[in-house]
Amino acid sequence: MAEGVETSGENVPDPVSEFAEEELGPEVIRNLELCKYSKPTPVQKYSIPIGLQGRDMMACAQTGSGKTGGFLFPTLAAMLRVGGTPPPDVGHGRSRKIFPAALILAPTRELASQIYDEAKKFCYCTGIAPVVIYGGAEVGRQLRELERGCDMLVATPGRLVDLMERGRISLSCIRFLILDEADRMLDMGFEPQIRRIVEQEDMPRERQTFMFSATFPREIQRLASDFLRDYIFLTVGRVGSASKDVKQTVEYIEQYDKEDYLVRFLNQVQDGLILVFVETKRGADFLEDMLCREGFPATSIHGDRSQREREAALASFKSGRTPVLVATDVAARGLDIDGVTQVINFDLPNNIDDYVHRIGRTGRVGNIGYALSMMNDKNLSLFSVKSTRKTTENSISFFVISMSFPLPTGFDPTKMMEYLATLPE
Repeated sequence: MAEGVETSGENVPDPVSEFAEEELGPEVIRNLELCKYSKPTPVQKYSIPIGLQGRDMMACAQTGSGKTGGFLFPTLAAMLRVGGTPPPDVGHGRSRKIFPAALILAPTRELASQIYDEAKKFCYCTGIAPVVIYGGAEVGRQLRELERGCDMLVATPGRLVDLMERGRISLSCIRFLILDEADRMLDMGFEPQIRRIVEQEDMPRERQTFMFSATFPREIQRLASDFLRDYIFLTVGRVGSASKDVKQTVEYIEQYDKEDYLVRFLNQVQDGLILVFVETKRGADFLEDMLCREGFPATSIHGDRSQREREAALASFKSGRTPVLVATDVAARGLDIDGVTQVINFDLPNNIDDYVHRIGRTGRVGNIGYALSMMNDKNLSLFSVKSTRKTTENSISFFVISMSFPLPTGFDPTKMMEYLATLPE
């Protein structure tokens, strides 16, 4: 059993311990070497043999577990092994319909773009053409990309349905279907579009399907039951928990003192990229301006930014030109940016799942990261506990937090939040 991995299902294949050419093929191995990938992560150790055996899989994995490679590597290897399926000859030029062989659905344009960037690296010199489509961008440009050829389509549900209705995309040749962050797609209200794509269009029933989700609520269980056949269930770490590689601290900071505290804290951070989460779009704009005035190069992303503005902000952040990114929850899921050493919850989220996904932007794929959360009386509804509560072995009271008590090494605040949420007022 690979570290921290649990499986269930019939005839689960043995995990692999390394990237092997006889399994993935020379093209994929060459691109892994070019990208300096030396060892598979725990989720990849299982997903590669599961994928290459043609099995369906439902995977619940902590953020930062390497799940993008977990579905890209076996899918690419299988596509290269089987070869392309010649699409029907339907139209030419501007009226030509596209028939991809693999479809990857993602909830947000940021995550879709990120998956596409990874796919481009691993499709290099393989003859497999990836294309990404998402809402909020010029549809004409995306159609031109599709017309150049598309074997692997990365899409958000809304834009995919739009282009299917226009008669520009057919799913009749799909052999590989991946739903990434399925729980997030349901949270965003995409279930009708997802069900239409998978059940009501021309997608073949004989296909291989992977589903990835950070949590496994009843709605995801129902989706897995409807979409997957004889599937293997895979969990990496405790479902819905924070990564053990993220060192977490909670500080009690009065609302009026948060900005000064943030500036003092940033002055102590040595290097690396810093991701600051806030509650509102206005708060993101304000904090970006304040940090720039204080001498910290910062940028921001939120729902009112155009796609071009969001992409420019992310590029500036990734390059280190503006090493502080202020974001609303639009960036909380899926973004995998190398070098994020610190996540700061300037405003705490309203639930534990969002907290876990936020701090999962650091401490990814075995790297150590740090998460600081500022809380005060405004967050009492999150904890549902009076200040007189005493600490227990697996919890920490509001009274102790209010003394700016740093959490001990290895302590997971999600356990505290879960515990406190069960206590009466």
